[in-house]
Amino acid sequence: QAQAGWLQHDFGHLSVFSTSKWNHWVHKFVIGHLKGAPASWWNHLHFQHHAKPNCFRKDPDVNMHPLFFALGKTLSVELGVQKKKFMPYNHQHKYFFIIGPPALVPLYFQWYIFYFVVQRKQWVDLAWMLTFYIRFFLTYLPLLGVKGMLGLILLVRFIESNWFVWVTQMNHIPMHIDYDKNVDWFSTQLQATCNVHQSFFNDWFSGHLNFQIEHHLFPTMPRHNYWK
Repeated sequence: QAQAGWLQHDFGHLSVFSTSKWNHWVHKFVIGHLKGAPASWWNHLHFQHHAKPNCFRKDPDVNMHPLFFALGKTLSVELGVQKKKFMPYNHQHKYFFIIGPPALVPLYFQWYIFYFVVQRKQWVDLAWMLTFYIRFFLTYLPLLGVKGMLGLILLVRFIESNWFVWVTQMNHIPMHIDYDKNVDWFSTQLQATCNVHQSFFNDWFSGHLNFQIEHHLFPTMPRHNYWK
């Protein structure tokens, strides 16, 4: 599931086939049939992220501020001046492990994706998603029973969530986070991204998103070329 997540990311960025049409079609198959999520939902969130990375209220990836975490020096100081405190932010480096990585996919994404497709009437995406759950149901129900099957998908989503959050946060959250200052596009991308040490394992584990700077500057470039 984690590797399928990086694969759908490649197709979503049109970086595999030479024509957009084939990338879009295979993207729907990978994220819909192999992962059980809607392509339209991913596009809606991810394109906003690439347009304004780490810009509060414009990048959905930093929407956890200030409800769960205080992000960025400027926004954190603003909370202090306003005396607003939703969580014990001075301990967020400790409770991040509990709230962030384990919970995002199984407790939030898992139900929100269905709300998204129904609300926006994305019936084709819903059909693709249902093929994932039907296949999962037919494969594991005879082997594990109802409780075992539900336990398996919960376990898969739990592990995938930890994997996904660590990769996506390590190359953005340490960087500059603020309101949109209308800085030029190139500077905006560089302020919000950082790379992680290159190794064979890191390349595989992160789907080459350890090269986050290169990815944001050249989002349609095939991932295996980032190191160049």
